[in-house]
Amino acid sequence: MPWSSMQLYDLIRRKRDKGRLSAEEIEALVSAYAAGKVPDYQMAAMLMAIFIRGMSTEETAALTLATMNSGDVFDLSSIPGPKVDKHSTGGVGDKVSLILAPLVAACGVKVPMVSGRSLGHTGGTLDKLEAIPGFRTDLTYRQFKRLVASPGLAMMGQTKRMCPADKRLYALRDVTATVDSIPLIAASIMSKKLAEGIDDLVLDVKTGRGAFMSRTTQARKLARKMIAIGAQLGKRVVALVTDMSEPLGEAVGNAVEVVEAIEALKGRWRGDLEEVTLALGDEMLVMAGLATNPEQARRLLLRALSQGLGLEKFRLMVEAQGGDPRVVDDYGLLSQPACRVEVRAESAGFVRKIDALQVGLAGVRLGVGRQDLDSKIDHSAGFLFKKKVGDRVAKDDVVAEVLGSDETKVREVAGLLPEFISVGTGAPRRSGMVIARLAGPLTPRRR
Repeated sequence: MPWSSMQLYDLIRRKRDKGRLSAEEIEALVSAYAAGKVPDYQMAAMLMAIFIRGMSTEETAALTLATMNSGDVFDLSSIPGPKVDKHSTGGVGDKVSLILAPLVAACGVKVPMVSGRSLGHTGGTLDKLEAIPGFRTDLTYRQFKRLVASPGLAMMGQTKRMCPADKRLYALRDVTATVDSIPLIAASIMSKKLAEGIDDLVLDVKTGRGAFMSRTTQARKLARKMIAIGAQLGKRVVALVTDMSEPLGEAVGNAVEVVEAIEALKGRWRGDLEEVTLALGDEMLVMAGLATNPEQARRLLLRALSQGLGLEKFRLMVEAQGGDPRVVDDYGLLSQPACRVEVRAESAGFVRKIDALQVGLAGVRLGVGRQDLDSKIDHSAGFLFKKKVGDRVAKDDVVAEVLGSDETKVREVAGLLPEFISVGTGAPRRSGMVIARLAGPLTPRRR
């Protein structure tokens, strides 16, 4: 469809006035914008109209499909077996993918993962993986496909030719105050996930202080929207809404989270990290048809864990992607901090809160994350929380360590950290990490 300024004006006005756009109109608009044939000022007006008026499920699915088809779409259909991915909406200390992917792959599921980098207060899987010496995330489609076939999992970054329209749209959303739109967020996430060539998808939608969707009602809306997109496009999607009120696990950073992930694959992990990882793994195995119910799935995952099969898959993935597999047994091969500062409890009691958002923002100061895509990452920087919410502490107990290569920054952040950790006299009431499970129509998959 050739575009004129007047035609674009009509579409913007229709959406502004609560009208609907057809799939053909959305496809033509996205294609023209990706090709540079639509000016930013008109696309910005359209994004603002969508932000205010929303989009129907059909419109959002059409936007997802148009964005996905603006670039390369992987075809993994020639690889035998179910292909299932997990996507997290982002959190602090979220190293679940590093544990979950090898553990689920060890049970027989093919796990293709196209992951992201840290931006703002949330961490990025690619930055964690690149803390491993030599690990390559810039795979080609052929390399990715070969690794998904064997050893059964691969983790790579988004290529320049994958969903290029999404990159342009996100950059424009970022400067026009239209990032926080559920249809636009859902279409952005789902376009990249479906471009991987997956059969099924499990979503980890975070909520709480450390999540982009801090309110549970908004997290549920986003989950439902992505499930509906999947149903429209013939993909099975399940979402777990999980708690991101405090950092997940004990480590926040890059190298330190790699260590915690490897320790988890050796069977040594905190309850919150274990609960979230295994719950997502249960869903992946059931969706793949390798288990008939969550209980059977859990037994398979725990067997793979106890027998070291998940750890071996991790080792194989590291080696296959150019990393040093010795890191599994020698953590000294990872970036080591030049400075460590202990943070001690100022009073006795129970840890009642660890503000995940403020920890994430403090991590950006250290170099754990980035303010923009050009920021430099310090892979050695991070936090180790010796006490978590609900733990009893005595005065002067070490509650956390702050790590990094820049002593000035480490000491500055260590001085701020007590403000983000609340200690009180009463033990807080703890609830489960999984707040809700949402799913669309799921048809049985043949085993």
